[in-house]
Amino acid sequence: MPIKQFQLLLQQYNPADEVEKEYLEKMKFFVSNNADCFSRSNLEGHVTGSAFIVNHNQTHTLLVHHKKLNKWLQPGGHCDGDSDVAFVAQKEAEEETEISNFTIKKDQIFDLDIHEIPERKGVPAHLHYDTRFLIIADDTQKLIVSDESNELKWVKLTEIENYNNEESVLRMVRKIM
Repeated sequence: MPIKQFQLLLQQYNPADEVEKEYLEKMKFFVSNNADCFSRSNLEGHVTGSAFIVNHNQTHTLLVHHKKLNKWLQPGGHCDGDSDVAFVAQKEAEEETEISNFTIKKDQIFDLDIHEIPERKGVPAHLHYDTRFLIIADDTQKLIVSDESNELKWVKLTEIENYNNEESVLRMVRKIM
């Protein structure tokens, strides 16, 4: 997906609230003004791709307990130069959970978030311009914990706050419920 196609996805996106509207405008500006916006070598920040995975009944979401950040999060990661952010989200979902039986809505963004990643091992604090895609998955599949995670778990959407009560996660849950 060339950068123009990603910019078109951003143009077509309808934010859920004022915060997300602000993220959308900041992300459009960032992408338009940074040729290396998909590369982690851009130390100001970079676009990342995440997968909000829900089961077919849309009652549970699959979370990973991230080793580095010590948090329950949706799978996701760096684009490493790839402007096909939906593909990145799908790849990260597969790598971090080993799920294979799923459907991703590649033609539309599900959620946007901009958050700071703290300084770590000489890499300065920077922003992740996170683009999230919705994945519908079979929750009976065997899950395999990757090297990047401590644990994987299907969590009831009604109990998500017990695992992560950050607004960016709660906003995605509200979009499903």
